[in-house]
Amino acid sequence: MSFFMVIAVSGQKMNDKDAVTAAAEKLRLAMISGEKPALESLILPELTYGHSGGNIDDATEFVEKLVSKKSDFVTIDITNQNINIVGNTAILRHHFYATTADAGKTPGDVTLDILLVWVKIKNDWKLLARQAVKSEKKK
Repeated sequence: MSFFMVIAVSGQKMNDKDAVTAAAEKLRLAMISGEKPALESLILPELTYGHSGGNIDDATEFVEKLVSKKSDFVTIDITNQNINIVGNTAILRHHFYATTADAGKTPGDVTLDILLVWVKIKNDWKLLARQAVKSEKKK
């Protein structure tokens, strides 16, 4: 009986990891598209979104900057992703490389290391927190 419980718990964590991976991919695509419904479907109203320069956005600011193209990601590449699940919380870290075309700015490149905190609400994973730090090079 214990053997089956270990397999069930292990299987649940793997399914959760797959679901968090899928949610993170949806977030990546929504950040590129700037589609408001897609962005709002992935985040909690309590979102705190930390930028590498020290600015912190709430959920409304995060969405509006992407929708208005004030923050415009042309491409986003994710590497070195790992996920650790504790209860109904997932801690996801990855390397983030993007090209940008922010309104009013010269197109640029962004190289960051990111920490995302996802929370499982019913059967969906929602983004609660994000923090970026500058990274020296693409990994």
